[in-house]
Amino acid sequence: MSKRKLLLIDDEVPLLELLTMHFSDKGHEVKSAATATEGLAICRAFAPEIVILDIRLPDVDGLQVLQKLNRINKSGKTIMITAHHDMETTIKAMKLEAYDYVTKPIDIDELEQAVNKALRLSTSVNHEAITTSDTLQKDTIIGRSKQMQEIFKTIGILSGNKVTVLIEGETGTGKGLIAQAIHEHSLNKESPFLVVNCAAIVEPLFESELFGHEKGSFTGALFTRKGKFELAGKGTIFLDEVGDIPLDSQAKLLRFLQEKEFERVGGEKTLRAEARIIAATNRDLWGMVRESAFREDLFYRLSVARISVPPLRERREDIHILAKHILRKLCPEVGKKIRRIENKALMKLKEYNWPGNVRELENILTQAATAARSDVIQEEDITPCFRKQEYRPNQAVEPLRLEDAEKHQILKILEKTNWRLAVAAHTLGISRPTLNSKLKKYKIEPN
Repeated sequence: MSKRKLLLIDDEVPLLELLTMHFSDKGHEVKSAATATEGLAICRAFAPEIVILDIRLPDVDGLQVLQKLNRINKSGKTIMITAHHDMETTIKAMKLEAYDYVTKPIDIDELEQAVNKALRLSTSVNHEAITTSDTLQKDTIIGRSKQMQEIFKTIGILSGNKVTVLIEGETGTGKGLIAQAIHEHSLNKESPFLVVNCAAIVEPLFESELFGHEKGSFTGALFTRKGKFELAGKGTIFLDEVGDIPLDSQAKLLRFLQEKEFERVGGEKTLRAEARIIAATNRDLWGMVRESAFREDLFYRLSVARISVPPLRERREDIHILAKHILRKLCPEVGKKIRRIENKALMKLKEYNWPGNVRELENILTQAATAARSDVIQEEDITPCFRKQEYRPNQAVEPLRLEDAEKHQILKILEKTNWRLAVAAHTLGISRPTLNSKLKKYKIEPN
């Protein structure tokens, strides 16, 4: 069996050496480059099946390199690696047909899994090209957790088509932001993004809200009114809490999804629309189908693509960056300049069960910032804001002592690098003497 060809492009020479050694040991033919210019030259002659590309290079931006790789190496797959965890870069990379996106410090098992998956697809036809779009101008989605990184990738993919999307998740998880991100990264981002809160519309007016009505079609219909489907044009209609749509109206929504046709209430003329539907729910729609409370055929039409948003308690590693982002946003509102959160207060946030998810986190931080008497949010500012029945310290999933977390991470990296101290120090982002000092401090010795 011939060797599979890999190209590594990264300006961190120790990391290049580590990855070259690792993938060579796995039986691959590996070439490396420390600059974009060198990497592109090698790619033309070498024709790698997989390119592992750093997004920050000294001579050319990694996203520009990705576009060039797509042109000169059409059958290959590119895996982006970066020390940055922001949503915008992830979305742009996925829309430019990056196969995957792995963050530093590199988890070699995760990277190898991505390489193996890409190799299985390296001879298949490329996906349809996805174009870049401008950055989001409104609220952004924050998250470094694996679950959120996967959602960012999915947003990038879905923004290149117009399939119907069902977003599932608890109240306060950010389903509306995800819907808005898909729209604002799509080719029709200049068209309207219209929100319909299905739970807030009384049943007799639901069809009028979606489809519009003719003058005199019912009591109070004093003039002809366009519904959301007409007003949206080629844009997006976001059906929030779609599980609350009345059964009678579900049939008409189904027809629109099937044929893109509808009539206004009281009208005879058939109208067409090209709006995309993104629906969201905090309910178990399939359970409602089994109980005959929701149409099965409509469920399948709505869930062509599905995004499951994890509750905040399942991605506690995001709480710190979420808190910092929220505080930057709310400081002008509360008239304070909050500079940091005390470690004990941060631990309280991570121990809480978060029944209200990110929305509750924003509410609690607003209360705490308002109560704070300095530019630091302290434990006593946070604690009174919690629902007492939801504060369960024994459920915390992360080590409560920072020293325990540091020791755990050092041991993990040492195992992954087979106790090669120079490589481990580089992966951890510290010097060799610092690593030696920490090994002595935590009494870490080879088995």
